[in-house]
Amino acid sequence: MKPHRPGRGTLACGLALVALFWPLNWVLEQTHVLFFPLWLGYALAVDGLVRLRTGTSLLARAPCMFVALFPLSVPSWWLFEAFNERLRNWEYLGAERFSDLEYFLYASLSFSTVVPAVFESAELVRSFAFVERFARGPRFPRSGAGASYRLALALIGAALTAATLLWPRQCFPLVWVGPVFLLEAAALQLARRAFTDELLRGDWRTWMALWLGGLMCGFFWELWNLWSYPKWIYHVPYVGFGKLFEMPILGYLGYLPFAMELYLMAQLVLPRERGIPLAPVGPVSS
Repeated sequence: MKPHRPGRGTLACGLALVALFWPLNWVLEQTHVLFFPLWLGYALAVDGLVRLRTGTSLLARAPCMFVALFPLSVPSWWLFEAFNERLRNWEYLGAERFSDLEYFLYASLSFSTVVPAVFESAELVRSFAFVERFARGPRFPRSGAGASYRLALALIGAALTAATLLWPRQCFPLVWVGPVFLLEAAALQLARRAFTDELLRGDWRTWMALWLGGLMCGFFWELWNLWSYPKWIYHVPYVGFGKLFEMPILGYLGYLPFAMELYLMAQLVLPRERGIPLAPVGPVSS
C-alpha cells in the first residue's frame, strides 16, 4: 500500500471541480453561478499541490484564515469596480440580464475567490527553489519608518490615485499603483508587516512570489473568461493591442501591483497573531 501523502485529496478535489466546471462554464452561459466553483477548484488544487511539494499549505496551516480570505476578497475587488466607474477600462457583457441586487450578489460571489486564488498561487511560486535567488537583492534605501516617511508614501499614493481619477484616459495604469503606496503607509502606521521592511534586508522573495502568483491567476482569469458568458471585455486607451485572450498583453502588468495590494489589505485586516497569508519567510542572515 502506498503511503498517504498529505495534499493528494485536496488536489484531487480541486482538479475534479476544475474539470467539471471549466467546460460547463464555456457551454452553458451561466458564468454567474459557475465562476465560484471553478475558482474554488483552482484554489484547492493549488493548495493540494503546494502541500505535496512542501508538506504544508495555507489550508493545512490555517483553515480559518483560508476561509476568511473569501469574504475579504469581496470588498477588495469592489474597490476597483468603484474605480472603474470613472475609468471605464472594462465592462461585463450580459450584466443587463440581472437586477441590481442580483448583479451585486452574483458578482460578490465571484469576487470572493480572488484573494484565495492569488495567495495560493503565490505560495506555489514560493515553493520553487529559484525564488531563493531573490533573498539577497538590492536593499531598499530606507533609514527608518517615521512619520515623515509614512506621510511621503501616503502623499505619493494619494497623488497617483487622484491623477487616475482626474485624467482617467491618460493615467489609468496608476489605478493599480497608487493604492500600493497608500496601503504600505497604513501597514507601517499600524506596525503590520510591510514590503519595505523586507527590502531593508534586500529580501525580494515575497514580491516575486506575489508578482508571479498574480500573473498566474491573471492568465487563468483571462483564459476561462474567453468563451464564458456573462464575461468581461476591455476598453484600454493607447495599449489595447496584442491581446492574449480578451486582455491586451501589456494589461497583464497590472496583476503585479494588484497582488501586492491584496497582500497589504490582508495584512491590515487579518489578526496580527495569525501572521501573513503566505508561507513564512524568515530573515536572511548577512
